[in-house]
Amino acid sequence: MTIADKKLASKIYLYLAALFITSLVVSNLIFQKFFYWYPFDIEIFGESLFKISVGLLPYPITFLITDAISEIYGKKKANQVVIAGIFASFFSLGIIYVSQNVPALPNSPVSDETFTQVFGNAPLAVFASMLSYLFAQFIDIQLYHFWKNLTKGRHLWLRNNFSTFASQFVDTFSVITLLCVFEILPWDLYLGLLASGFIFKVLVAFIDTPFLYLIVYIFRKRFGLEIGEEIDLDSHTA
Repeated sequence: MTIADKKLASKIYLYLAALFITSLVVSNLIFQKFFYWYPFDIEIFGESLFKISVGLLPYPITFLITDAISEIYGKKKANQVVIAGIFASFFSLGIIYVSQNVPALPNSPVSDETFTQVFGNAPLAVFASMLSYLFAQFIDIQLYHFWKNLTKGRHLWLRNNFSTFASQFVDTFSVITLLCVFEILPWDLYLGLLASGFIFKVLVAFIDTPFLYLIVYIFRKRFGLEIGEEIDLDSHTA
């Protein structure tokens, strides 16, 4: 790989990491708003199957990006992005904490009460999300590379979906449980939110498979990669 190709690959990796971190942090800040993601009203465990938090909207993007990075740049680079996302999320907690403790002016468009109502649960939510996210993302990366090695780099759909299904269940189960334990969400919503959240993520995993194929195809064509070959950003190829 030429120096120019290595620089381009590094720049793309940086942008993918930025998208990942942004999606992760934003999902933790907007989680308190819920909506129906399907026009039909089907109940399961006494709760609508299609009621989910808007925080789930950007969250599946993080798994698509880590799968893409795992495929193109390797396990090490995918893990680095996950760690950077954890750091960014905890850093956002500090910003929120400081912002909550700065008194608002009498004529401030957003009062202290409104700010606390919107962001007051964010620290606990981010903490719960980070624990779940930590387990889920590392499981996703480990399983992705397990299937990649087992299939010798073939059957991209298999490792994308199988790794995501397992990790998304771990993530959904962990975060909903912790949010109920911290009394951010009531326990009577537990089973309904668990089922609807997991089903939503599974459907998104199916939908994002063609996008992963497209991303991998573009990378392989642009950088001349063979099936299973990865870009090593740490090498010093001239």
